[in-house]
Amino acid sequence: MKSFRISGQFVDIDNREISPVEIEVVDKTIASIRKLQKPADLPFLLPGFIDAHVHVESSMLVPSEFARLAVCHGTVATISDPHEIANVCGMEGINYMIDNGNKVPFKFYFGAPSCVPATPFETAGAEITASDINQLLERSEIVYLAEMMNWPGAVNRDPLVMEKIALAQKYGKPVDGHAPGLKGDLAKKYASAGISTDHECFTYEEGLDKAKLGMKIAIREGSAAKNFEALIDLIDVFPELIMFCSDDKHPDNLVESHINELVARAVAKGKNLFDVLRAACLTPIQHYNLKVGKLRVGDPADFILVEDLREFKVKATYIDGQKVAENGKSLIGGIKNTLINNFNCLPKKPEDFHLPVKNNKVRVIEALDGQLITPTASGNIISKDDLACANVDEDILKITVVNRYEDTTPSVAFIKNFGLKKGAIASSVGHDSHNIIAVGVDDESICRAVNLLIREKGGVSAVEGDRDMILPLPVGGIMSPEDGYKVAEAYTAIDKMSKDLGSELKSPFMTLSFMALLVIPELKLSDKGLFDGNKFEFVDVFHT
Repeated sequence: MKSFRISGQFVDIDNREISPVEIEVVDKTIASIRKLQKPADLPFLLPGFIDAHVHVESSMLVPSEFARLAVCHGTVATISDPHEIANVCGMEGINYMIDNGNKVPFKFYFGAPSCVPATPFETAGAEITASDINQLLERSEIVYLAEMMNWPGAVNRDPLVMEKIALAQKYGKPVDGHAPGLKGDLAKKYASAGISTDHECFTYEEGLDKAKLGMKIAIREGSAAKNFEALIDLIDVFPELIMFCSDDKHPDNLVESHINELVARAVAKGKNLFDVLRAACLTPIQHYNLKVGKLRVGDPADFILVEDLREFKVKATYIDGQKVAENGKSLIGGIKNTLINNFNCLPKKPEDFHLPVKNNKVRVIEALDGQLITPTASGNIISKDDLACANVDEDILKITVVNRYEDTTPSVAFIKNFGLKKGAIASSVGHDSHNIIAVGVDDESICRAVNLLIREKGGVSAVEGDRDMILPLPVGGIMSPEDGYKVAEAYTAIDKMSKDLGSELKSPFMTLSFMALLVIPELKLSDKGLFDGNKFEFVDVFHT
């Protein structure tokens, strides 16, 4: 029976006090907490951080590699929605995530994806049925019904949506929400369907509306969507309803920080320390009924040591009594990862991306830095040889979505704010169906970038002149099986190239990955065409 003792300044979140203690760990469990009469120069001892909503796949890492990076920042557990891999590989993909995560000392808690495919207006690689959801919810590894993106179905009590929610209720497991922009009566109807959280709020007023309904608000700060500044004041009003999440976190950002960054920023803004730590450490445990320690006698020995309560620099992370990180170094070893995938399209030709011109006035997707919403704009394109071409001078570029599950004609539209002056970038990380998505200044560059991905059966790519760069992602076309730190380094290099092509977005590839996410308003592109997310219908690229 393994046992050891650690001393530190115990940050008691429930009792809102700090005192020097010695804790004893016996056989993965907190056996005792004894107060000390020592000077206050000890590191601070507190429960580990929890990401309350994340798609592990967005890190481009398999779960075992995600864990290796996350523990360095004091993260001990995640609430993980595996709907990205489920859209590609179905139940096989979900089982892959669970099995891979179980191979390392980290607490992954997965949800049963509620909307695979996300909409009928795109082509996905698989479907998760109500019967599949029932099978998943029976399992102890599945602790919730993952984000209900079909908010119109929930509001209007669509029978299939309500069947899925009823299954979660049958097993006593909560239902996660996804309802960007919903307020007032619509939010009330959505919450009353049985939905208990939302991570998609992008204004304080929206978050306040939903919190008043009793919904827990996961304040999100990821690589693309950044809502911390807009929402953090909610913790002053509803501290018991706030959690922190990343939702989507690219590998370079995960190397730098995780939930610890949100904790430090909240405290720096003058938010109450104990309220902040409750959001980061305790509320997810209570809401999802997790087997994660709260630093109480009898709990699993999941805790962290930090240097101070300002920057929250992590000195050590423990999970089930095992030290998994120390002074920024991961102590979780790498494992051999297997591959699964679903990638069946053939190489394309430049003419596959030609778009016959109807007139020069087009609907334009407006990408916003740090946001997933995309307003509808209008703009003038260049007409050449009766074809609609990018207007680089006005930053109106071509965007395409290529079905990667079967050979069909690519859909083509126009987008602004990517800022490319030359070349193209492409990705097979394209939420939620993960078809190939690309933005570029001309059809030849777009075709090259797309074909690099088809050759590798997934990845992110950038091309310009005689230069090609690709980060292969052969696990489902969305993750790498390689060492997380090397993947982060490779991603940093290709991200730099995308910015060398002219993009001023903070995270061009992350932003690109959301341009086919039809459930986020307003204008998006699927493999089937240009889609109005407010009307939930296809629209013509050209104004008529």
